[in-house]
Amino acid sequence: MVRKIGIFLQMIKFEHTVFALPFAFMGTLLGAVTVNHSMPTWAQIGWVLMAMFGARSAAMGLNRLIDRASDAKNPRTANRAIPAGLLKIGEVIIFIVASFALLFWASSQLNSLSMKLLPIAVVMLVLYSYTKRFTWLCHLVLGLTIALAPLGGWVAVTGKVDAAAWVLYGTVVFWIAGFDIVYACQDVEFDTKEGLNSIPVRFGVANSLKIAQAFHIATAIGFIGLLLLSQLGWWYIAGMVIAYLILFYEHYIVSPADLSRLQTSFFTMNGVLSIVVFSFTLIDLVVQ
Repeated sequence: MVRKIGIFLQMIKFEHTVFALPFAFMGTLLGAVTVNHSMPTWAQIGWVLMAMFGARSAAMGLNRLIDRASDAKNPRTANRAIPAGLLKIGEVIIFIVASFALLFWASSQLNSLSMKLLPIAVVMLVLYSYTKRFTWLCHLVLGLTIALAPLGGWVAVTGKVDAAAWVLYGTVVFWIAGFDIVYACQDVEFDTKEGLNSIPVRFGVANSLKIAQAFHIATAIGFIGLLLLSQLGWWYIAGMVIAYLILFYEHYIVSPADLSRLQTSFFTMNGVLSIVVFSFTLIDLVVQ
C-alpha cells in the first residue's frame, strides 16, 4: 500500500504542488485581509488545501491517462506510471473520481460562489489535457487553469471576485504559461513528429524563449499591479524584487543553443519564486 501511494504521488508529480499551492494560499490571505480585514480561519485554510489537492490530483491523473499513448513513445516520459505498467487504467480512473469528489466536498464547505464556479474549474481541468492536440495556445490554457488556484483561494474566503483578484489571476496565468513554454522546448522534436501543438513547435525554440520572456515581463507588471490594489507594503516589495531576480536568472541560464539547465530553470527556480512571493506576502500581512 505504501509503495502504491508512492507511485500515485509520483504520477501526479506531488513535488510540483510547490508551483500552485503557495499562490493559492496567497490568494486566500490577500482576499481575507483586503476584503474581510482579517486573517483567514484555520478551517478555511484547511478546506482550500483539500480543494487544491483534489483539483490538482484529478487534473494530473487525467493528463497522465489521456496522454498515456504519447507518453509511451517519448523517451523522456516512457517511465511514467501508466506506460511503465506500474498503475492500471482502472486504478487511475478511481483515483481521478476520488480526487474530484474531494474537490466537490471541500468546495461545498466554503461558500455558494465557490460551488457556482466549480463547473468552470472542472471543465478547465479536463480541457487542458486535450489542448496540445488542436492548439499551440495550450500553454496559456494551462496558465488559465492553474491560476484558478489563487483565484479560488480568494473566492473561498470572500465569496466574490475583486479587481485585485483578477490581477493576481492574470499574473499567475502569464507566469505559468511562460515557464511551460520553456519546459516544452525540450520536446519540440517529439511533438513535431507526433503532430502535437505547442509554441516551440509553431515558432521555434529561439522565438519561444522570447515569448516566454514577454510573458514573464507581464508577470512582473502584475506583481506591481497587485501592490497598487492591495494593502501590501515593504516586505512584499522585497519579495517582489527577489522574484524579479529569479525570473531574470531562469531566462539567463537557458538559450536556444543550450537547454542543459532547463530543469533548473523550470522546477527549481519557479518553485523558489512561488515560495518567496508567498512568504514575503505572509510576512507583510502579519507585520501589518
